[in-house]
Amino acid sequence: MPTPQLPDASISAVERETGLSKDTLRIWERRYGFPLPLRDAHGERLYPQDQVHKLRLISRLLGRGLRAGQLVATPLEALIARASGDEDKPAHAAARPEDGELFDTTLRLLATYDETGLRSHLSLALQRLGLQRFVIDFAARMNLRVGEAWSLGQLSISQEHLYTEQMQHQLRQGIGAIYPGVRHPSVMLTTLPGEEHQLGLLMAQACLAVEGIRCVSLGVQTPAWDISEAARQQGVEVVGLSFSEALRQKAALEMLKDLRAQLPQHIEIWAGGARWARLRRRIPGVRFIARLEELPRVISDYRAEHDPA
Repeated sequence: MPTPQLPDASISAVERETGLSKDTLRIWERRYGFPLPLRDAHGERLYPQDQVHKLRLISRLLGRGLRAGQLVATPLEALIARASGDEDKPAHAAARPEDGELFDTTLRLLATYDETGLRSHLSLALQRLGLQRFVIDFAARMNLRVGEAWSLGQLSISQEHLYTEQMQHQLRQGIGAIYPGVRHPSVMLTTLPGEEHQLGLLMAQACLAVEGIRCVSLGVQTPAWDISEAARQQGVEVVGLSFSEALRQKAALEMLKDLRAQLPQHIEIWAGGARWARLRRRIPGVRFIARLEELPRVISDYRAEHDPA
């Protein structure tokens, strides 16, 4: 049977699908001549699915610091190649042949909405790999695979949400099985306003728990003033922040500088996320951690700097 044609999308649906605001879509339409929506009987914008597909890719690539004008003018095929190309992936994301079945099975279970099968599959992977390897060798790379499949239109938002929920469940299970840490530095984990993705926080917490570190988690989207107040009250030594591609890099750096100014000087900020891999700017008192496997070295460096000789 032929695949059913998806209907044209309203501007509200495109906003939800891509994360691009309605104002942005209208501005690009005037400035760049794309997107080119149709109009319904009431004059409301309707976006064909090929345009929605391209807008998803553009939204993803904007999070890597690329310019809108350049991306809008790029043909769809070139955007697909750029979004999924190896040159834009961190080195650790390259899949190893022995792991192929693990990744492929995850995507297959997602494609069929097999929640029970997916939970069992992830649970077995956690048991086999152990928490640290599960996070670094599997989850970090699987997140990329799922994100790319979504941006290419191979997975729906609901399937991406199913993956996120099940992965978060496994991480909480793994963290809960570890005796609460007591080693320093003590770390408070959260995200800044506008960053609603919790998966990165849980992955960082899992890696810190394996190192025996005490963690305090505030969840997501905590204002800078509240982070500063909670850090003082809890007596933590580090504030750990997770960043996805949801926030533009310039805005993220400005919020980091604002938080840095509000925190006591002895409390460090660790900013984690693949988006920092190519960062050239530095902020005093902020350590940028592009990959989770860097955490043991960062912890070791911190202890060497702060432990008495």
